[in-house]
Amino acid sequence: MQAAFSRLGQLAGQFAAAAGAGVRRQFTHSSSSSGGSIGGHASLLKMFRVPLRSSLLAATLGLGAFGRPAAAASFASSAAIIDQVTFREMGLLSWLLVDVAIQWGGWAVSALLKTEKFYDMLGTGSFAALSVGSLLAAKSMHARKIAATAFVVAWAVRLGGFLVARVWKTGHDSRFDEAKHKPFTFWIYWTMQAVWVFTTLLPVLLLNSSSTVEATADGQKFTFKMEPANNGKFIDRGLWSYARYPNYFGEMMVWWGMFIFCAGGLQGPQLASVASPVFVMLLLRFVSGVPLQEKQAHARWGAMQEYQDYVARTNLLVPLPKCWTSKAS
Repeated sequence: MQAAFSRLGQLAGQFAAAAGAGVRRQFTHSSSSSGGSIGGHASLLKMFRVPLRSSLLAATLGLGAFGRPAAAASFASSAAIIDQVTFREMGLLSWLLVDVAIQWGGWAVSALLKTEKFYDMLGTGSFAALSVGSLLAAKSMHARKIAATAFVVAWAVRLGGFLVARVWKTGHDSRFDEAKHKPFTFWIYWTMQAVWVFTTLLPVLLLNSSSTVEATADGQKFTFKMEPANNGKFIDRGLWSYARYPNYFGEMMVWWGMFIFCAGGLQGPQLASVASPVFVMLLLRFVSGVPLQEKQAHARWGAMQEYQDYVARTNLLVPLPKCWTSKAS
C-alpha cells in the first residue's frame, strides 16, 4: 500500500509539473506578444499569488523533513503551478489547473496525516481564492464582477468557517472515517471536490475572465497591426494561435456570464431573457461578426498556403490547445 501511495504521489507530481509547464508556455507567449503589464492590478496579483505559493512550498519542506519525498514532490509541483501561471491572461483552463493543484496538494498532506481536517478548509477556500484571483486578473472591474465575487467570498467564509470549526471541534468527519485510510479512495474525494469547485464557480469565472479574453484578443490584434513588418499579414499569435476569432468568443462569454449570474434570481417568463446571450451568439456567429470577417480574410489571404494551413489547424471560435483542434478542413 505504501508503494502504491508513493507511486500516486509521483504521478500527481508529474501531472502537476507538466500542467504547470504547459500553462507557462501557453500564456507566456501571449504575454510577450501583447506587451505591457496589467497595470494597477499587478501588485494585487502578486499579493494573491505569494500566500498560495508560500503555503504550498512550506508544506513541501515539511513533508520532505518527515521523509515523504513522493508526496513532497507532488505538493511542490502544485506550488509550481501557482508560481508558473501567468495571471495576465488567466482563462478557464488556468483556473482549473490552480483548482486541481490546491486539491491534490491538500490530498497529499491529508493522506499522509490520515486526517480530513483540511478538506472543507481547502474546498471553501478554493472558492474564495479562485473568485478573487479571477477578479484581480480581469482587465476591468465592473460593479457586477465585484458583487458576484463578494457574494462567493461571503458564502465561502460563512460555510467554510462553520465546517472547519465543526470538524476541528469533533475531531473527525464521518464521511472520511474509512476513506482517509485508503489513499486512492481519498484522492477520488479530493478530485471530486476540484470538480465541484470549478463547475460551481463557472458563472463567476466566466463573468470575470470573459472580458479579459475579449480585451486581450483585441489588444493583441491592434499591437500586431501597429507593427510595420506585419503590414498585409494575418495574425496567428497569442490567443489568435488558438482560435481565429477569440475576440468574438470573449464577447459571447461576457453576455452568457451576465445571464448565468442573474439567472438565479429569475423565475418563469423572466428566464426568457436568455434571448440576450443567444441573440449575441447568433449575431456574431452567423450575421455581423464571423461571416463578414471570414469573407474579408479569404479575399485577402485565401490563396496563400500559409493561411490555408492556419485555417486547417486553428479552431474557429473557441481557443483550444492545438492538440484538441481537428486538422480536417
